[in-house]
Amino acid sequence: MKDLTPEVNGHKLTDRKKMILRSVIESHINNGEPVGSKYLVSSANIPYSSATIRAEMAELEEMGYLEQPHTSSGRIPTQQGYRFYVDSLMESYKLTGTEIIELNNMLKSKIGELDSILASASKLVASMTNYTSVAIKSGNMADTVKNFSYMLLDEREFLLVMKMGNGKVISRQIKTDVELSDRILFKLEQQLNAKLCGLTSKDITLPLMMDIENEMGIEASIVSPTFRAIYETIGGGEDTDIKYEGITKLFDYPEFSDVDKIKNVMDMLDDKKGLIELMSDSKNEGVNITIGDEEGRLVNNSALIYRPIKVSGQTLGVIGVFGPARMDYSKVVSTVEYLSEKITSMLSDALPPPSDDRGKEEGKDE
Repeated sequence: MKDLTPEVNGHKLTDRKKMILRSVIESHINNGEPVGSKYLVSSANIPYSSATIRAEMAELEEMGYLEQPHTSSGRIPTQQGYRFYVDSLMESYKLTGTEIIELNNMLKSKIGELDSILASASKLVASMTNYTSVAIKSGNMADTVKNFSYMLLDEREFLLVMKMGNGKVISRQIKTDVELSDRILFKLEQQLNAKLCGLTSKDITLPLMMDIENEMGIEASIVSPTFRAIYETIGGGEDTDIKYEGITKLFDYPEFSDVDKIKNVMDMLDDKKGLIELMSDSKNEGVNITIGDEEGRLVNNSALIYRPIKVSGQTLGVIGVFGPARMDYSKVVSTVEYLSEKITSMLSDALPPPSDDRGKEEGKDE
């Protein structure tokens, strides 16, 4: 039978090597110090001699999973080692009853705006993990209109009613130079529903407005103030924003202890646009783990764990944790996963179920 054990630099990644690699990484996560063979024999319950472990660690170093920071010292994981650990070796962490109660109590007390939910969640995650939490609230610049309708107010004024993609209903009062009638407004309503539903602000172009003006004929002057009202509604929202909680917790870790290293971290966190792009562009709807400079956004010897919050296919926000590369991946992943799933469920329950309201209303009229 063919041996399918992975081979790197002439060495096979056997089960024994995997056991030793996992023990080195988890020991380094716990104490932050280089890990030697004697420590693994005495504290990690590795059933091999110090000589065997040293030989295996030397081969793991040649394979690129470990490195030796100082002569005669133990080993620490490399970025490649951490990546293999989170992808293949990490065991799932089970949140304790106390941790689950804490998370649930926070969520119960914050039913409402996403801003307040994310703010409270960030504080709690930073406290529970002792790392820096990161929260992104997506802007509503890409909101769309699901349905247009109107209400005639007087001969030169009408109310444009817009049912938004997120379920909200927004109305705009519009004054025109045209003498209005139900016939004119119904024609405008038909044009808007046929050509603007589902479009974002960037999709509403001048040629599109001119097309509708052409369809409206002698009442074309009604189109310009209507477009302005629509654009202000779907294009006037808040920009995507990112906020941090517990930045000073980074000072507790020797990886960020000196002035140059912490300056690099602060410069990275100040590049909000770069982090927003990294955390928003992920195609993985589950938990994402970026280690070091894998994406060209993080400083060396750091890691970022995050998960998007999606409702009905729309990303409303992202919640995550930033810390040293030797962070407690298992606990952080479980915490971020549990919290993001609960927030997603809460927001899904708060939104009305999708329905064709216009069709129901028309059915009633019949």
